[in-house]
Amino acid sequence: MIPANTTDVVCPLWRRLMALLYDVVAVIAIVMVVGLLCQLATHGQLIATGGQVRIAPWYQPLQALVVAAYFVVSWRRGGQTLGMRPWRIRVTARNGAQPSLLQACVRVMTAALPLLLLLLAPALGLHVALWALAATWTVWFAVALFDSRRRTMHDLAARTEIRRIG
Repeated sequence: MIPANTTDVVCPLWRRLMALLYDVVAVIAIVMVVGLLCQLATHGQLIATGGQVRIAPWYQPLQALVVAAYFVVSWRRGGQTLGMRPWRIRVTARNGAQPSLLQACVRVMTAALPLLLLLLAPALGLHVALWALAATWTVWFAVALFDSRRRTMHDLAARTEIRRIG
């Protein structure tokens, strides 16, 4: 069942990447607001400095949860993030319907999975970990170049598609 305002035209990879750039700006703003609220709630003790920088152990999981919620809620409410709106694209299930909560969660977790490579930074160095992350995300998106429906790794895992609106 395809909604009336969504065509069956698959979205080219370049349009998805442009929408992602817009979403990066939104995510930065979200992270900054959550950081400010956490600093206010802890009376400026969220990050302790001294001989070594220490961040509260709950802070990074909270940030990840809030960013994931941004994507899941956006995909569940209209199928679009802020970055997808100007590029007129939408996340749908394979049949054109709104993605389920499970599909949205699988999609965000699969897209974020390469971030685990940052755990290699203490052992291999930040430079190597960041290159590994960039290479993995390149592969995640390059899959769309070979798929007839232009699905990325997270679309394949979640059984979703990005379609143009119009």
